[in-house]
Amino acid sequence: MKKVYLSIIFLAGLISTGCSANIDHPTISKNTESAYEETFNDLALGMLFDFNFHLPEADKRWVTLWVESYSNGERDPQPLTQLSYGNNPVEVEKGNMGFGIINPDGEDSMVFLYGPDVKSAPEKVERDLNQGLLATWDYAIGEEEVELELGETKILAAYRKSAGNSMRTIDYQDEESVTSIIEEGETVLLLKIKVEEKESEFYYN
Repeated sequence: MKKVYLSIIFLAGLISTGCSANIDHPTISKNTESAYEETFNDLALGMLFDFNFHLPEADKRWVTLWVESYSNGERDPQPLTQLSYGNNPVEVEKGNMGFGIINPDGEDSMVFLYGPDVKSAPEKVERDLNQGLLATWDYAIGEEEVELELGETKILAAYRKSAGNSMRTIDYQDEESVTSIIEEGETVLLLKIKVEEKESEFYYN
């Protein structure tokens, strides 16, 4: 009996250690039951990528969400759109995070970003996002929670448009695969996120 109790205590300790090791990690996952995405589709507004975001120690961290744009193998010098905020007065922040494209098939396409309690103003896009050509929009992560390492960049979603007759499937978490489609001259948009440790007396959004 004593051995049973010791085994239970040992297992409980392991579980506790595992939980405490991961509890301070930010996490993000694809929102499979997104009311935002459903509304966007119902109203035919455009495309929306919606995620569940969880940020422990939000009062000590800074979040940057942005869209990189590539064409003819080159990255545009400025992000297509960007949202940067942090040092929230609450210790734990959680909610919806995402990227929206209004009227992607028209001449007046607009993009915006949002996070829990923050959002960017819609910005006009000075490039053709017409989906009539060989183009695709993809989530780069799935339903399972993904841990975000502090200081590292993670691709969340992507848009690709090819001038060729075919488009291969790639792993957006594989750097070589992403580099290859950029070098092939495809038009590529990459939604990216980075969380950093950054303490401040103020809350910015």
